[in-house]
Amino acid sequence: MNYTIECEQEVDGRWLAEVIELPGVLTYGATKNEAIVKAETLALRVIAERLEQGEANPTSIHIALPAAA
Repeated sequence: MNYTIECEQEVDGRWLAEVIELPGVLTYGATKNEAIVKAETLALRVIAERLEQGEANPTSIHIALPAAA
C-alpha cells in the first residue's frame, strides 16, 4: 500500500502533516520537515500496531510526498 503525506502551514506558523490513507495520523511541527518526520513515525507505529493485533496483513510500505509539497 502507498501512503501519501500532505502538508500545509497553519496561520500560526506551525506545519501540519497528515497521512491520508491512515485516519487519525496527523501531526504538527515547528518546521515542515519536523511535521513530516513525526507523521512518518506515527504512521509506522500505527501500521506496526495493526500488524501486532492481527488487524492487517504484512505488505510492502511506500511513503510518498506529492510533487507540490
